[in-house]
Amino acid sequence: MKDNEITICGLAAVRARFQRDSASIVRLFFDQPTSKKVGLMCKALAASRRVYRCVEPAELEKIADSIHHGGIVAVVKQEAPRTATQADATAWGRRRENVVVLDRIGNAHNLGAIARTAAYLGVPRIVVAGEPGAARPGGAAYRVAEGALDVIEVWTVPDIASFLRSLSSAGFDVVGAATRGGSASDPAGVPWALVLGNEEHGLAPDVAAACTRLVTIAGARRVESLNVSAAAAILIHELGRGAATGRLRQP
Repeated sequence: MKDNEITICGLAAVRARFQRDSASIVRLFFDQPTSKKVGLMCKALAASRRVYRCVEPAELEKIADSIHHGGIVAVVKQEAPRTATQADATAWGRRRENVVVLDRIGNAHNLGAIARTAAYLGVPRIVVAGEPGAARPGGAAYRVAEGALDVIEVWTVPDIASFLRSLSSAGFDVVGAATRGGSASDPAGVPWALVLGNEEHGLAPDVAAACTRLVTIAGARRVESLNVSAAAAILIHELGRGAATGRLRQP
């Protein structure tokens, strides 16, 4: 594959890409059972003389580089995420559109799972760190997201802490997810930005300091914390209900 190409696996994810940007699909491969479900896509690819082919499962695994291909693999052109600016933050705040910000989330599966939750619960975009090591939309993330990464927007910023201050200036309640520590305040009528930290290290100190407040999910404390994608699901749901103070706490 070329440098700007990735694989998208699974029928839901491939259909979502086809619906959003069918021209980005450069090659399509599928197994015999799935061939009965992709007639419209094959017709579109044939009309533009792009490759599509029914292949054996072993070849499909090789193309996908995974056994978890769901019977179909699309090779697509992938553009890099757009870089968000102060002007973007201001526009999102004016429209009261919530956002999830990922501070050095490194696992692509977590990125995909968070994107799926965000899309399901109506969050229109995710902002990811621009630094090396931060997960970006790729084959693994698309597979887990089940089409969500073609429903929501993905943006990047070179410095998370600086961008959080831009969000705060734009009227966002910038809510940092912390293993311990939190506030009871819950501003009403303002958009929120949920900030989730690295799987091992949590929020970076400067990122935590740039948040409006920190929140912690109440639990039995038999384990130290939740997986970041599980925490994201709880927090997005609670913030979306405007009930963050009900199930979140200050230890």
